[in-house]
Amino acid sequence: MRTLRFKELIFIFLLISICSCKNEINIYEGYTQGTTFSIKYYSKKSNADYLNKGIDSLLYQINRTASTYDSTSIISKINRNKDVDLNADFIKIFNRSTEVSDSTNGCFDITVGELIKQWGFGFKTNKMPTKQGVDSLLKFVGYKTLSIDGNRLIKKFPETHIDFNAIAQGYTVDLVAEYLIKNHCNDFIVEIGGEVRASGYKDKGKPWIVGIEKPAENDSSERAIQLKIVLKNQSISTSGNYRKYFIKDGIKYSHTIDPSTGYPVHHSLLSVSIIANDCTTADAYCTAFMVMGIDKAKEFLKTHPRIEAYFIYSDSLKGNQVYYTENFFKSE
Repeated sequence: MRTLRFKELIFIFLLISICSCKNEINIYEGYTQGTTFSIKYYSKKSNADYLNKGIDSLLYQINRTASTYDSTSIISKINRNKDVDLNADFIKIFNRSTEVSDSTNGCFDITVGELIKQWGFGFKTNKMPTKQGVDSLLKFVGYKTLSIDGNRLIKKFPETHIDFNAIAQGYTVDLVAEYLIKNHCNDFIVEIGGEVRASGYKDKGKPWIVGIEKPAENDSSERAIQLKIVLKNQSISTSGNYRKYFIKDGIKYSHTIDPSTGYPVHHSLLSVSIIANDCTTADAYCTAFMVMGIDKAKEFLKTHPRIEAYFIYSDSLKGNQVYYTENFFKSE
């Protein structure tokens, strides 16, 4: 009897040990880069504090590199024409931005920051910038006026300001994702400001599911889901013009600025969702396609099969239509 009880105790101890080592979901949420983040990952509870501290370090690192909200960041100092050493993250974001700009014929451009700011006041005051004001900034816009020499950024015009807002959040998502994978966390979903990357599965082998928002009438409209997407080891990013805009003399001005004109884009495209292997790509091309419009974006996608896209656009009768690439739903 004693032997049996001893064996039973061993079995119970082993069972408890196995259960205590089981991966559990950890949820880490907060605020970064002027927006919110939500990270869900499966690991031992005992590892959560260590992993969260590592995530905090990465978020701090990117804020000090690419956040225009931080006056002490590298990008803020560059915009004030301070002499500053570039770090590895800045150089990677810059080089990736340049690649996307080259491939989209300048539809993606990190030098439109001041124009976006100029027009941004319009969303708050309903007052359109003057042509003179736009033209005065437009002459300093152009990603090709920037280059990197060693660990220094070289500007053709001191007045040129850069803004990584259309790519930095996606890049940060990838940093966090790679950090989790490096620490043997292969089941996770990382979301920063709506940019998402998922890996593996949820509990019991269930897939990660994300929603694409239905275009709303205005910024105060209740949010609704257009469709849900199963995301497996991929990233998704969505950009839209339907909430951030103002109307002047019957004309709707969106928050997406065309780098070639200095003015908001004016076309039928309401929303773009991009699925790609990495979130940096998805984030950047969302902005580029919102500038292109649906017709040019369709042509672009014919020669870029690794990018899957879902477009929501308005037709001539003001109804909403959709177009998506052949393999968009095959990511499931």
